[in-house]
Amino acid sequence: MASYSPAPTQEGTNGGPVSMKSESSQESMKLKKEISLLNGVCLIVGNMIGSGIFVSPKGVLIHSASYGLSLVVWTVGGIFSVFGALCYAELGTTITKSGASYAYILEAFGGFLAFIRLWTSLLIIEPTSQAVIAITFSNYMVQPIFPTCIAPYVANRLLAAACICLLTFVNCAYVKWGTRVQDFFTYAKVIALIAVIITGLVKIGQGHTQNFDGMFDGSSRDPGHIALALYSALFSYSGWDTLNFVTEEIKNPERNLPLAIAISMPIVTVIYILTNVAYYTVLPINDILDSDAVAVTFADQVFGVMNWTIPLAVALSCFGGLNASIVAASRLFFVGSREGHLPDFLCMIHVFRYTPIPALLFNGFMALIYLCVEDVFRLINYYSFSYWFFVGLSILGQLYLRWKQPDRERPLKLSLFYPIIFCLLTVFLVVVPLYSDTVNSLIGIGIALSGVPVYFLCCYTPASKRPPWLRSFIAKCGILIQKVCYSVLTEMDNKSE
Repeated sequence: MASYSPAPTQEGTNGGPVSMKSESSQESMKLKKEISLLNGVCLIVGNMIGSGIFVSPKGVLIHSASYGLSLVVWTVGGIFSVFGALCYAELGTTITKSGASYAYILEAFGGFLAFIRLWTSLLIIEPTSQAVIAITFSNYMVQPIFPTCIAPYVANRLLAAACICLLTFVNCAYVKWGTRVQDFFTYAKVIALIAVIITGLVKIGQGHTQNFDGMFDGSSRDPGHIALALYSALFSYSGWDTLNFVTEEIKNPERNLPLAIAISMPIVTVIYILTNVAYYTVLPINDILDSDAVAVTFADQVFGVMNWTIPLAVALSCFGGLNASIVAASRLFFVGSREGHLPDFLCMIHVFRYTPIPALLFNGFMALIYLCVEDVFRLINYYSFSYWFFVGLSILGQLYLRWKQPDRERPLKLSLFYPIIFCLLTVFLVVVPLYSDTVNSLIGIGIALSGVPVYFLCCYTPASKRPPWLRSFIAKCGILIQKVCYSVLTEMDNKSE
């Protein structure tokens, strides 16, 4: 893991790949700004609205125990998520680097904590979540082929692997291909949810309001249960930081990043609340709690012969969510490499396509490895603590930078009320998993701490003192990957420094 060095600006003399920068062209080797405002909105909405709202939005209902209180919790969760997203809008326009919380923690607190954030993402968060999304996609795609039995395990995992490989290829080919895929599948899932919402509103208009009689009856009064309900809602809203992973590729980020967040958050919050209203209108509370796929149960009752559209919508939603996750994770590894926390070859981009092919292939390889874990769904329980800890730490960094660098240029400057409230909220989000799922949370902490010796060996220790075999191995891998991927090291955008 060497320190970051820019791409050569003159034609190479050793037969290797060359930079595209020349006297006749002022183009430089860095990621191009190809993500528009609409693309940004679709990335955020597409990642936030995953399969959860279709399959199991009952986490909030289980702990709140009534329709009325659950809708209140969904609303409060949406408001708190808006607070976090607004904080990231300020951070993203102040620190105009890709990488989201990794870049912000690096700027505020230095390399050690940033590396631990990167390590947990590399080892558990990103590959596990992508494997789970791909498996959920596969489950709903093969369900019509095996209507009376469980699909073969191998067939399911092979289809999930094909999905990961296809989306990795699409994003390696051109950034525009990835954004077009994201746009299309975001439209598809939003249209499907609008169909559910309209059906529910029509039912309400026809007088089917009996499920809302005494809608707060039986509401949980246990603060612990209410806390768990809010935690479930906030986890469903996660993904609002997606666009911050690709800040350097956004056209006019000072305008489009906060605007995309401002457009996306109300859309997702309203869709979540109205979708749950539609479910509650048609289905009694016990039917929702007993269902493994609430939207499918809903469709069976109201869509008739068109009930097949909802399983298809779940699959499309997973496909779009996986694409957004691949885009975000690959940029995280790209930036981590550029900052010297991962091998140099991960911050290379293709000399003509300007896509981070090595980072995308590495991300895809990690996801495929986790597909081989039979109980991969259990692994996702390990990272709740780490995820919210590092989100909170990045926003604490916002407060620290306000104090340490009060005169720093900030195109968007929020009231301190927002980061303070959200920091307090993340304390709650860190404590809840420790209380409700202590063993898994401690395993997650252990996974994060396993990065400490790696940091001191591969990042903190000077290159001259690292084991010669390690330096030789990384160097040979870098040369091979550079040739195979036809890629070169990138230049740093001066505006991002």
